[in-house]
Amino acid sequence: RLGYRTKGIPPRLAKKRSVMEKIKRRQSRRRADPEFTKDERFPFHEEDLRYRHIREEKRRQTNAVVFCIMDTSGSMDQTKKYLARSFYFLLYQYLRLKYTEVEVVFIAHTTTAREVREEEFFHRVEAGGTFISSGYRKALEIIEERFNPAVWNIYAFHTSDGDNWSEDNEQALAAARELCQVCNLFGYGEIDPDGFHVTSPISRLFQDALAEKNFAMVKINGKEDLFPAMKKLLTLEE
Repeated sequence: RLGYRTKGIPPRLAKKRSVMEKIKRRQSRRRADPEFTKDERFPFHEEDLRYRHIREEKRRQTNAVVFCIMDTSGSMDQTKKYLARSFYFLLYQYLRLKYTEVEVVFIAHTTTAREVREEEFFHRVEAGGTFISSGYRKALEIIEERFNPAVWNIYAFHTSDGDNWSEDNEQALAAARELCQVCNLFGYGEIDPDGFHVTSPISRLFQDALAEKNFAMVKINGKEDLFPAMKKLLTLEE
């Protein structure tokens, strides 16, 4: 409830508040007109009536949004994107069981980021390098514009093969910390089906410097890693 207004429907008529408004108007009349007596009839006017103002809002406990953030540069081949898609599908199914309404936002990035449709997210390949921070900043921008954390449960998950331009690593870390402040969960999934990276520089940085309790990092080398990765992430919800 957000207070009172002068227009409304009868079921929301605030009787006590309306009487108070009538009394205030009567007192003003007596001050302005010495001839007015307290015994004189003084009926309600429409201007006295007050109605409860109730704003219907989405209830935070029933609504969630998941941000799927992915590196779509040339190094993310179809095998890596297949693993990413499977990972996001499992996360979405979990959230659908937990919340009445689940929205999905797809953010693709190379050195710049943009919101895209699902089809483009999983199939478009772009040239260029990688600035992970661009994907995180785009998510923060959309959260500020459309998803108030007071109303929405926010989940953000980023999948990448670990390649990132070194000059962006500190910016990515700073943006990741900001995401942790507004998200229920923030996860980073490094996809490496060829096993080339034991640990990428960005993974080491996150592991060493990102101590937020709602952050988790997982490694996905193949389909067999999907459920363990999910389990690791969801333990943060318990």
